[in-house]
Amino acid sequence: MGKTRFNKIVKKEIRSVIFIIIGAIIAAFSVACILIPNDAIDYGTAGIGIIISQLTGFDLALCVFAVFLPFLILSYFVLGLEFFLKALLGSTVYTIGMHLFEKVPFELDTEHFIAVAFGGAILGIGLSIILKNGGYIDGSEIFANILLDRIYRKTGKEYSMTLILVLFNIIVYAFVFVFIDEDKALLSLLVFIVASSVINKFTDRFEAIKQVTIITKDPEGIIRDITDLLHKTCTVIESSGAIAGENKTVICYVNYFELDKIKYIIATHEGSFSTVSTIDEIIK
Repeated sequence: MGKTRFNKIVKKEIRSVIFIIIGAIIAAFSVACILIPNDAIDYGTAGIGIIISQLTGFDLALCVFAVFLPFLILSYFVLGLEFFLKALLGSTVYTIGMHLFEKVPFELDTEHFIAVAFGGAILGIGLSIILKNGGYIDGSEIFANILLDRIYRKTGKEYSMTLILVLFNIIVYAFVFVFIDEDKALLSLLVFIVASSVINKFTDRFEAIKQVTIITKDPEGIIRDITDLLHKTCTVIESSGAIAGENKTVICYVNYFELDKIKYIIATHEGSFSTVSTIDEIIK
């Protein structure tokens, strides 16, 4: 790999780290300063941590991080070091941000419904920034990723993570509805709907399957790297360009959290480029 190409990859990773930090700060502000003061909670494992904090009186940030920690450790062993480091960065900044923002005298003087809708949108923006830069701050996403990875390795089938994430959050909100407060559960559900809508808008439905179409003159090298790094199979099609001449088209199906690795693989093979499409269903 050439020096110029290497420098581009390094700059991209530095930019990703900066944006993950920014996104985590935005998400932490939304939760600590807008959602919780207006009787709503975040979703996923962060929501579980908030519930534990409110039921026990323990420190909010510590509860959120404690719930996230087992998923974080599991991600290291199952999904690799890069995934772990970005998840660690996002979750650490998010929980520290929550701890600091709890002390900020911020008050949104409006109705709960409006405040929660606004807070959910801000949360969605923060999470979108994190996701688009390869970061993660929620254990439910890691859980879904690990589960889909296990399913693929056993069956060779790709599935969307939508159902897993929805079921996970239904359980969280059902607990809030039954054991804590009905209004809080419904307001929190609004957070999930608004934040998810914003995230889907900016990430092109991150929970869906992604088809990566790669045009390359080095299909063997790209397929080898995809197999080694992602344990995925590929489809190869003969193709040709009006200027570049004969090449190969490599098609691979991945989830959103694997796109960074695919982009890295493509960046290390000169003369290769790709497009990414969202797939609703794969029929076999």
